[in-house]
Amino acid sequence: MAAGETADWDGVTTRDAYKAAVVAARDELADAARDNTWARVLEILTAHPGWVNATRIGSRSGYAPLHQAAWHGASPGVAGRLLDLGAWRTLRASSGERAADIAAARGHTQLRNLLEPVIRQPVPATTLAALQSRLHRLIEEESYALAAQHRLRLPQLEIVTELPAGSRVWFPVPGMYGGFSFRLEEDALLVESWSRVVEGSGQRHRITVDGTALLETGFV
Repeated sequence: MAAGETADWDGVTTRDAYKAAVVAARDELADAARDNTWARVLEILTAHPGWVNATRIGSRSGYAPLHQAAWHGASPGVAGRLLDLGAWRTLRASSGERAADIAAARGHTQLRNLLEPVIRQPVPATTLAALQSRLHRLIEEESYALAAQHRLRLPQLEIVTELPAGSRVWFPVPGMYGGFSFRLEEDALLVESWSRVVEGSGQRHRITVDGTALLETGFV
């Protein structure tokens, strides 16, 4: 991923939020990763690269393909291909484990160095936790209660630290016809939100450990 590009956070956990064909395709991807069938996983992801960090819709484990590769001890070539497609090393499963943690626990030492997170935008852990907490609060307040209604999995801010500086993460919210875009600015987070069907809905906030400040409104 190049600087200035946008990554997508898929927080939807309810299967009825998608068309049946998408649910079926995402299930096929999850099944192939679970079954260690990497040729099929890579075939699907070549057609749908935006799914490289996707879990099974409604998954309890929160495993994306890279977590499954770590669990199975897939070859470095397979893991490297997932990383080339944009898999996040810092993405945590429901257990809190990253792919590197899963590989280490399973004894897959051949993946240790490859899966260790590469941090491009370092932020102290305590600062990151505070920013994430405030981001989640902002999403819950500004999403017209849709985040709670749809039981959305809110973004893990840690993933932004491995993206190039200037990169954004886009978090669409079902029913909002819009969502939230955010990026790091050193130890702060710049967040933009809007609904495409509400004129003047655009809001820009700056989040720091000390609070959340509204910078601009009405630009959408």
